Amino acid sequence: MAYQFDELIDRKKTRSYKWDQVGPLFGNEDILPLWVADMDFPSPPAVQEALKKRVELGAYGYAIRTDEYLDSIMSWFGRKHGWSLQREWIADSPSVVTTLSLCVEQFTAPGDKVVIQTPVYYPFYDVVKMNDRELALNPLIIRNGHYEMDMEHLEGLFQDGAKMILLCNPHNPGGRVWSREELEALGALCLRYGVIVVSDEIHCDLVYPGHEYVPFASLSPELADVTITCLAATKTFNLPGLHTSFMVVSNREMKAKLDRRIKTLSIHMSHHFAQEAVVAAYNESEDWLDELMVYIEGNLNYALSYLAEHLPEAKPMKPEGTYLLWLDCRALGLDKNGLKQLMYEKAKVAFNEGSTFGTEGEGWLRINLACPRFVLEKALAQFCAAAKA
Repeated sequence: MAYQFDELIDRKKTRSYKWDQVGPLFGNEDILPLWVADMDFPSPPAVQEALKKRVELGAYGYAIRTDEYLDSIMSWFGRKHGWSLQREWIADSPSVVTTLSLCVEQFTAPGDKVVIQTPVYYPFYDVVKMNDRELALNPLIIRNGHYEMDMEHLEGLFQDGAKMILLCNPHNPGGRVWSREELEALGALCLRYGVIVVSDEIHCDLVYPGHEYVPFASLSPELADVTITCLAATKTFNLPGLHTSFMVVSNREMKAKLDRRIKTLSIHMSHHFAQEAVVAAYNESEDWLDELMVYIEGNLNYALSYLAEHLPEAKPMKPEGTYLLWLDCRALGLDKNGLKQLMYEKAKVAFNEGSTFGTEGEGWLRINLACPRFVLEKALAQFCAAAKA
């Protein structure tokens, strides 16, 4: 392989949320962190070089958005995902969660019902509740070893007046890459009941062989007209600390409303470093991503095999995408506090405790596989030994 994923960068004492918060959050600075969804791998060399050149300018003033930046986004989604974007559809936002919150605020009213499909990435709850909207929960169904949408229940929520759905495509934490047929069925319901779709597709590039990411808005012009797609290069290329994302909105009225709110909040200015990183990622780092996914799939296969041999009571939900592994630990007979004690006090590891993704996640753990293999080996060995003790 041309790129090195087996070396661990020492991120301790670098203001790393993942590494430097384990003491305050979990009670022990020696805990091995496989929780928050950033990678322990270096970002692509082309990105590093682009940022070094930007640093060497020596003056870090206000920056503008360039055609090169927009072209890199359009080129990437065209050649990687067969999705033809137009320049005027793209708007920047500091983060995907920022965009989720803006959409809830701008396209629903206080008290309106917003659908989320649980268990799901925990900020989905926050952006609904903290905007004084009402959560309408559409729990996912486990069938054939993975999550599926409960369309009948979902239609009931739409009939009951839900105005919006927050879609997670691919799904976090379950790793499901929704099929075209599933998304089309969802889309038909949304059009029938006049529901706006806000689709978090930040994991779109992290898909395993045999599965295909389908941008929800690419299904039809009619669905694109009711969809805001939330995207970023940050998850794909390990850039989350740069706080940059973008949305794709083909509906002119919706785009204008979001543009105005972004300007009102004065979060429209370009980050001094982010655009160079995104351009280098999308234009020069596709081969890095290809090798990354081979390595992460190797980590996934290792984890599945190790757990089957050493802790068969814990049942992984094999992901179709993302670098996250959703692990069913309910057979261990522990509540959420028991699982925390097992992880933090006995095993000295930090995975994400599942109830943070909703009540449907109680008894589950989310494991971040985007780390050198030896780190994953150590974490799983410690966890399985502690669970058996």
